[in-house]
Formats: sequence, C-alpha cells, structure tokens
Amino acid sequence: MTATYTFDVFSSLDGFGSYNADGDWGGYWGKQGPEFLERRLAQYSEKQRMIVGANTFRQFLENLGSTAASDLDPVNAGMQNLPTTVVSTTLEEPLDWPDVTVARGDAVEVVARLKDASKVPLRSHGSLSMNRALMAAGLVDRVQLTIFPVITGTTGTEPVFAGAADFDLELMEHRTFDGNIQELIYRPTPHS
Repeated sequence: MTATYTFDVFSSLDGFGSYNADGDWGGYWGKQGPEFLERRLAQYSEKQRMIVGANTFRQFLENLGSTAASDLDPVNAGMQNLPTTVVSTTLEEPLDWPDVTVARGDAVEVVARLKDASKVPLRSHGSLSMNRALMAAGLVDRVQLTIFPVITGTTGTEPVFAGAADFDLELMEHRTFDGNIQELIYRPTPHS
C-alpha cells in the first residue's frame, strides 16, 4: 500500500501562491484567524512526512531556520518539527532544521519511492513547480487548496497552477474558517 501524498497550497482568490515584498501583506496575507490557525496546528500535529523542493526549503530556512521551536508560533513549530525530505540537487547536509533529509534526484522518482516506502502520509506545502510535475506524473492524491480572501493582481508573483496539465477535480472536503478562508480538498485526475 502506498502512502497518500497531499499537495497543500495557499492561494489568493486570483490564484497566486506568493506576492512580492511591495505587497506588504504579511503571513497568510494577514487574514489568518483562530479557526484557521487551529486547523493548521491540528494538521501539523498528525504523523506525516513533509516533502519540499529546494527553493521552498530555502524560504523555510530564511524565515524559520535559526529560530528555536519554543520561540515560534505553534503552527510553524509544528511544521518545523515534522520529519522533512528536501528534494534537491544543490543543498548539502547538515541543514539548520530538525529531522531533515536531502534526497537527490528527480522529484518524480524520489516521491514515487517515498510513497512506496513511507508508513505515514506525505504532505508538501508550497513547492509549486515540483508539485505540478508530481501531479502530471499521477503522484498527487489530494490537492488541499486554501483560498485567502484577497486579490493580488498587482503584487502576486507566482500563479499556483501556471503551466500545470489539465485535471478534473473531485471535491472531497470543504470548510470555511473565520467566515472568509476557504479550504477545498480535491482528488485530481488527468483530464482526458
């Protein structure tokens, strides 16, 4: 039996997963509330392995790496304490992150092996280009899309699904947090 792989991504309403510094939105586009943060903490408290690409991991290191877990907010501390695999051809261990492993090679091959070997679910937060390739290869079981109530038409920098293949999506779960944040969980299948 293979492990379930979830592509977990945040997005503005207009489909951007990140924004430039001039946007000055702050974390979670400044829209996080107690229900949303409780949900994220619960998700990062579950047994699982994080899988990220090198660029996303560098962002994690820049924002959280040298901060002790006791000094982080509970959500980021939970994420930082999960066993993590970084798919990279450029990063070298040791890295300033608890329980991290660098896996060399093509992300599709690395994740296929991890899905076969892992006894816990796999989750990736961000890592957009890597996850688009994994979706195209049929390795993503769930797309967890959290939509924040913002439009970043001027400051948005990275469209979440730009360049992705065509997929049909089966809605598996949906929730609203704090009256305005939408979480949609889909099962993707290639569109034929």
